[in-house]
Amino acid sequence: QVQLEESGGGLVQAGGSLRLSCAASGRTFSDYAMGWFRQAPGKEREFVAAISVGGGSTSYADSVKGRFTISRDNAKNMVYLQMNSLKPEDTAGYYCAAGRGFVPSVDWAYAYWGQGTQVTVSS
Repeated sequence: QVQLEESGGGLVQAGGSLRLSCAASGRTFSDYAMGWFRQAPGKEREFVAAISVGGGSTSYADSVKGRFTISRDNAKNMVYLQMNSLKPEDTAGYYCAAGRGFVPSVDWAYAYWGQGTQVTVSS
């Protein structure tokens, strides 16, 4: 089992920044690729970003490429999502997930999920 807890969400104006954090506990964190997904009300969950076990490979949705950066600290069992130049359409619940293997955008590849943190971007 891997337990995941997100933090760092909040209300921000368009053009602003937020940094989401995801703390992992349980099994060896460095064995898992990590991903961030988001879900807005009335919409399907969508992939945001992912990072491989060692951090050497990353993947981003086209909608966030160049604005968001995913990183991880295996010594601290943490994964981060730095979000810059936020837009109202980034408003959603953001979820971190852990999975074996690096299959970035496929949600069923992730076995463990956090409870989410809300990000609201005002125009």
